[in-house]
This record gives sequence, C-alpha cells and structure tokens, in this order.
Amino acid sequence: QVQLVESGGGLVQAGGSLRLSCAASGTTFGIQSFGWYRQAPGKQRELVAAIGGSGITNYLDSVKGRFTISRDNAENTVYLQMNSLKPEDTAVYYCNARRLGYPLPSDYWGQGTQVTVSS
Repeated sequence: QVQLVESGGGLVQAGGSLRLSCAASGTTFGIQSFGWYRQAPGKQRELVAAIGGSGITNYLDSVKGRFTISRDNAENTVYLQMNSLKPEDTAVYYCNARRLGYPLPSDYWGQGTQVTVSS
C-alpha cells in the first residue's frame, strides 16, 4: 500500500501562487508516475499534470505555462507549483501515484486539498 498526504492548498487571489506538496509513504517501490488531478463542483475529475520516472511531464492545456510539476525521488515527494492562478482553477486537488502491474496498474490517491481562487 501507498499512503499519499497532500498539503499546501488554500485561498488565494487571482494572479497569485500556491505550491502543493504530496508526500508518499509505505510501499513506494515500483511507483511509475505521479499525477495531480482536480475536481470542481459538478465536474469530473481531470488530470492537471503528471510526471514519470524519467522526468517526462505532461499538462492539461489550460495550465501549461502556469503550473509546474516536479518530484524529489529521495524524499518521495511530488510538487505542483501553481502560478497566475485563475478562478477557474478552484477545485479539490488530488495527488495520484501509479504502480504498473499485471493485468492492471494500481492507483493510489491522497485525501485531497482545497484550492480556492478568488476574483
């Protein structure tokens, strides 16, 4: 099992910045990738950013150039730096860890952290 604990959410004005952290513990061996997802009220959960073991990243189009995902392998921690925040970024943000496996990968989730951007 993998435990994920997020921190760093909060209330910020439009144009401001926040940095989310996700600390992984437990059986972290074999984790292939980490991701940040978000879910706004009445909407489906969406992938915001992901980072693989090689450092390759991908981003939701609407956050490209504003958000940066990074990972500290030694500390088993993944970060999401969010700049130039917009009200539409308001959501609960969830950390995800994925371990490849057969027949299906295993996904682990944090409890979520609220990000609220005021206009």
